[in-house]
Amino acid sequence: MACAQPVKVGFFPLDEELGLIPGQLTPILHENLVRLGAWMPFRQAAEMLKVFSEVKVSEYTARQNTLAAGGAYVAEQNEEVERLERETPRAPRGPAKAILSADGAFVPLLHGEWAEVKTMVIGEVGEAQWDAKAKEWVVRSHSHTSFSRLTDAATFSRLALVETQRRGLENAGKVGALQDGAEWLQGFTDYHSPDALRILDFPHAAGYVSKIGQATFGANSPELASWYADRLHKLKHSGPDPLLLELDTMVKAHPTAQSLKLPEALAYLEKRREQMNYPLFLALGWPIASGAMESANKVVVEARLKGAGMHWARPHVDPMLALRNIVCNDRWEQDWPLIEARLRSQARQKCRQRRLLRASATSSLPLLQPHFPKNIPFSPPPSPPPSPSPVASSPPLTPTHRRPAPDHPWRRSPIGRARL
Repeated sequence: MACAQPVKVGFFPLDEELGLIPGQLTPILHENLVRLGAWMPFRQAAEMLKVFSEVKVSEYTARQNTLAAGGAYVAEQNEEVERLERETPRAPRGPAKAILSADGAFVPLLHGEWAEVKTMVIGEVGEAQWDAKAKEWVVRSHSHTSFSRLTDAATFSRLALVETQRRGLENAGKVGALQDGAEWLQGFTDYHSPDALRILDFPHAAGYVSKIGQATFGANSPELASWYADRLHKLKHSGPDPLLLELDTMVKAHPTAQSLKLPEALAYLEKRREQMNYPLFLALGWPIASGAMESANKVVVEARLKGAGMHWARPHVDPMLALRNIVCNDRWEQDWPLIEARLRSQARQKCRQRRLLRASATSSLPLLQPHFPKNIPFSPPPSPPPSPSPVASSPPLTPTHRRPAPDHPWRRSPIGRARL
């Protein structure tokens, strides 16, 4: 098949006119290789390309093309953030009720280092539905999209603007910030939606309740399970005040509360008392568990960047995260043309730079001029000697065919005798 053959190097200057991406692959093969590299390890991506298109590429080629495409998309989004900050355009209309969540997940880097990747999830809140298993009404979110980067909290808040703008978070009817109680998340919420309703993720709050309960009853105590289920039910339907009073009594009565850091766990919950008003949140039709955020950490980040034996160079993390956002947000068809156009632009820029370097190197060479010694009179070269006159050739001798004389000595020689 024609589309299954790699393109040889040497199409310049027709490569731009033909729409070719720099390299030895046709545009469709290049796109397929990058898309596979966003889903699976690079070696497997190269193998799958061979299976699907009968074109063999190396693991190195798969890695380089994937990272270059991801880097191009990171640059595209960074420029878009700068444009949004400079022009401050009005965001499109958002959903009637939007949910905003953010969290971190660690990925392995080279040399045994670990780094926290921050991810934001935006979704739409659906209608309450009856859960027959739990025997209660539950509210879930849908239409989730994510944005991920390996950076500090302030920079992440700024860069996430590209996704909050696209989803119209600024013009959403209502926004609920459903997340854990990390301090940086409050600043993140203030940056994008200061009026959002703050909701502490219910499983996160339950973890602190469990810590105090285990210290009191024992981790494997049968009494713990009954107490824990009952207290969580009351927290969900009666609010945090009765539970916080009970936990305060338990912490004060525990003999080793300080060594187990139980006062810190209680202070964490008391500080977020208003974010634990779960009866009110449920009555207003808000979800109270950030399952979508946990799913994004696993699906978007960990599924591709936290595989067995994987260790990433720090500059390669963001390009991979950008591609993971595209494929997991189901926006490949919309965003790939942006990547393709930027890769072509980068190639043209490199060609211009090479031409300028060659021109600069040529212009810096000294111009060679003929050198004549000074104060030496110029004399023309001597004239060549005249050609010799042609000599008239003598006429050729005409051979004679006379017989020897009768008394010629040759006739007396035995050699010269005639044979009979």
